[in-house]
Amino acid sequence: MHKAVFRIRSDSPYASATAGNDTRIELWCNDHCDLLHVEGDLQSEVVGRVETTVGVREQIENGDDRTIITEACLKEHRDDYIERHIAANGCLLLPPLRYEHGAKIVRVLALDSSNLAALYGDISAAHEVTVESKQELTSIRSETPVLSASTFLPALSERQREVFLTAYEHGYYEIPRGTTTSELADVVGVGRRTVEHHLRRAEEKLATAFAEYL
Repeated sequence: MHKAVFRIRSDSPYASATAGNDTRIELWCNDHCDLLHVEGDLQSEVVGRVETTVGVREQIENGDDRTIITEACLKEHRDDYIERHIAANGCLLLPPLRYEHGAKIVRVLALDSSNLAALYGDISAAHEVTVESKQELTSIRSETPVLSASTFLPALSERQREVFLTAYEHGYYEIPRGTTTSELADVVGVGRRTVEHHLRRAEEKLATAFAEYL
């Protein structure tokens, strides 16, 4: 079995919404409706585009992100719709689709590497495509996600990721602590309360994601 990750540039509304900012969109596509998870600066713009295109049935706002359920399936309204190419080349799409930095990230499985090559040929005929990774899967442990850590790691905002990693690198999680939130605020260049807020949000997301595996 073979796995590939493609980065596809396009002019779709979702890809455009993430260009030049930290907005990130994850899309789970269904036949009757879709589920979107949106993070970043332009959440309201993304919701507005979805509302105009197919309607929004429900949305939940949760501080730095929001979850949207659409009134109808969005796939026919996207100009980077490649699912038909995936099916035609005997490949398997691994949801969610991800949009970030002006591109769509697609993870695909195939029994034969030639199927991935054929798929790449089809989609690159219409779009700028980069192969981010390609590998052969020789074994899969049942207790481990099939693809990569990104399948179970939560989506942190850029600022949450920056603050959390800075805290880790400066010994905030060591015993005893190697730094304080005030010192971290000076390093990152924001207020202490802002650092503490981002740390709490990042820790909450990470704890929720890992709790079910403990």
